[in-house]
Amino acid sequence: MTIALGRIAGGSLARRRGGLLLLIVLLALPLGWRLFGPRGVDVELTRKTWRFEIKVEKRVDESGSAWCEDMPAGAREIERRRLDAPGGAADHCRFMQPQWRSQYTVRSEGDARTPAQWPQPALSELPPDRLGAQRLGQRQAFFEAHLRAGEGQVWTCKLSEAHWSALALGTKLRLQIDRRGVADCASLLPRARAPAQSG
Repeated sequence: MTIALGRIAGGSLARRRGGLLLLIVLLALPLGWRLFGPRGVDVELTRKTWRFEIKVEKRVDESGSAWCEDMPAGAREIERRRLDAPGGAADHCRFMQPQWRSQYTVRSEGDARTPAQWPQPALSELPPDRLGAQRLGQRQAFFEAHLRAGEGQVWTCKLSEAHWSALALGTKLRLQIDRRGVADCASLLPRARAPAQSG
């Protein structure tokens, strides 16, 4: 009976300690968030910029090698050799094959005062199935908000086109900043207005 009571008392003490530890952790969480979590900063939208980029691709000849029976369609065989293979001797081929490869990037850019438009590079007039032909490849659009805090710190946030278009220059916003000064652009919201004082 004495052993059983000791076990019960020990278990009750362990539970009390566990509950106390949990209470300490819960009480410390708000303080930790306040000390180490992100802080809100009031900022002003001072500039809006956009940038459009397009990769220009060129049709070029590239070399490759494979078992001859596995050569890709459209490849031109330039060498064939008989090699040992797990299933017996087989022909192995070197070949040339046309491929589209990124050649260079063109861009257009501006700010809120200039209409956003894609660049229009001059391309080769060769048919698309000819070596040396060019075409427009991957497109990327960037819409950036340039923000300044009252203390002089500046940040640049990439936004969706809709969010960027909806913001007017001079807008006051609230931005979450971590302890290293890195902005959480997803947190960018209009600054809450102070409640009006009743007379």
